[in-house]
Order: sequence, then structure tokens, then C-alpha cells
Amino acid sequence: MNLSIKHNALSAEEFIALWEAVWGQGPSYEQTRLAMEHTLFRVSIFDGDKIIAMGRMIGDMGLDYYIKDVVVRPEYQGKGIGRMLINELLAFIRQNGVPGTSIFVELCAMPDKMPFYEKFGFDANEEQRLKMMYPVG
Repeated sequence: MNLSIKHNALSAEEFIALWEAVWGQGPSYEQTRLAMEHTLFRVSIFDGDKIIAMGRMIGDMGLDYYIKDVVVRPEYQGKGIGRMLINELLAFIRQNGVPGTSIFVELCAMPDKMPFYEKFGFDANEEQRLKMMYPVG
């Protein structure tokens, strides 16, 4: 593997391609372009010129950070790529968080992925995540 890590370079096209390689039908280009433009921090990992993993962070830079869209192509899973993504995201918080404080870091994970995140110190709580897909226009 010829891996390289890029910060804040993930394009809408790369995001959609990776999303669709792992999860199926992706969001629209316009939604994705806006999301990339307004994401606090993006990390992407390439094997040569092929995007193989991504993760992004949204938040307010003070009290709360939320990790979103952590994706690793299936053929690259189990090789430490996911760990690289999370380490990059947490490093961003360490470098940008207010010194001497604790910052709330959240993410949502499928049950089979929870043990992976627990290795970093994440734990589940009793709250239920509420969601809806809100139609626009």
C-alpha cells in the first residue's frame, strides 16, 4: 500500500464515490458540495490516487465536536486505516480545543462497529438518537 493522508481536501466527487462503494446510493452532488464546504475538518486517505477512506468532523470549536461519515473501503478494513482516521480527527480536536477543558465528542455507530470506537474511549449512553429525513422543496 502507498498510503497518504490529506486534510480538508476531500471533494464532493470523492466523498460520493467512497460513500457509494461502501453504503450504496449517495447523496446529491449539491448536498455533498455544501457539506464539504461547511465541514469543520475533513480527512481522507488514499492508496496511490485511489480514495480508500474518509472521515469528517462538524462542531462549534468550543463545546462539541461530532464525528461523521467514517468510511473505509471493505477491502481495506482490518488494516488500521480506521484507526488512522480516528487518530487524525482526535488530533484536530487536541490542536484546536480550548486548553485545560474537556470537550464533548460524539458519533453514531452501528452496533457491530461499537467495539472499534470503544477502543478510543467512546462509550454508549442510555439516550436514544432521534432522526428524520426532512424533505426540502
